[in-house]
Amino acid sequence: MNLRTSVRTGAVALRAMLVLTLLLGVGYTLALTGIGQLVFPWQANGSQVDAAGERTGGWPGGEEPVGSALIGQLPAEDDLSSFFPRPSAAGDGYDPSSSSGSNLGPTNPELVEAIAARRAEIAVREGVSEDAVPADAVTASGSGLDPDISLPYALLQVPRVAEARGIAADDVRALVESRVQNRDLGFLGEPRVNVLELNTALDAQDREGR
Repeated sequence: MNLRTSVRTGAVALRAMLVLTLLLGVGYTLALTGIGQLVFPWQANGSQVDAAGERTGGWPGGEEPVGSALIGQLPAEDDLSSFFPRPSAAGDGYDPSSSSGSNLGPTNPELVEAIAARRAEIAVREGVSEDAVPADAVTASGSGLDPDISLPYALLQVPRVAEARGIAADDVRALVESRVQNRDLGFLGEPRVNVLELNTALDAQDREGR
């Protein structure tokens, strides 16, 4: 291969690289971003939730987001006026930078002991028997960031939250039931409630009632 052929081959390779970089590295990215913003704007902007428990795109001038519907948040341990999420093994709990599970098997003594302790603690907090505590209340998700709880666990917390906020339990129960998300595609998973959206909606109702 002479020098001229080598230069021509190199020039062709360089042009191909530039074209593919523009097409796949820039054009493809911009196209997907544009489609996301047009078709799924809420999801594309982080699935943000505002202080009223409503979805917000986080655009300038819009409502200030308080969190993401995709990432759970832990209330203070003594905050009896809020719904509690599942346990979390992500850092100190629901740390997005430390997403992980405990990686302990179902027969691991440490996990069995932790579940028993959580069940006893939740039973005391909610004023119920240990048998009434749902499984998701005592087990963490694989990511440690699960923002949802089961409907039974949400309803279990209704009397305590209603008493702490000084409102009727039926009103809190109605809000919970209005926030139930059904199975994905009608058959995947179980009905669930987003804890962040539920707590922020309750806070908004409290502010309106003052």
